[in-house]
Amino acid sequence: MFVKIAENSQEREKAYMIRRQVFVQEQNVPLEEEIDEYEDVSTHFVLYNDQEHPIGAGRFRVIDNIGKVQRICVLAAGRKSGAGAKIMNAIEEYAIQQGIPKLKLDAQVHAIPFYSKLGYEIVSDEFMDAGIPHRTMIKTVL
Repeated sequence: MFVKIAENSQEREKAYMIRRQVFVQEQNVPLEEEIDEYEDVSTHFVLYNDQEHPIGAGRFRVIDNIGKVQRICVLAAGRKSGAGAKIMNAIEEYAIQQGIPKLKLDAQVHAIPFYSKLGYEIVSDEFMDAGIPHRTMIKTVL
């Protein structure tokens, strides 16, 4: 498995394909909420299980010198394989290279144990986003 930053529209479409399958089809998030106005100002990451087959995705953007990690997802067949951690590690490495000291994400409540294992700490009460309960988590990387 390897993670690649999407460098063109074809590679970004692979990230969108994964996100549509996981968030829109599996979790019933409306497409207009999933693919949003921040796509063009974000860096997109695609996880491949080999040279051709994308199995995961994530998105990163910077808001007030804090990295916002979003849309982390892995296709069902790739889950429980370390794929999600591979995406998160690539995003964290990228943030460090960019000099971004802190990362923030809104975790679906069921995914909190995953992010906790990666060093993220809960900093909010539970809230709803796209009909799914979430909590904000933060990690200092620099």
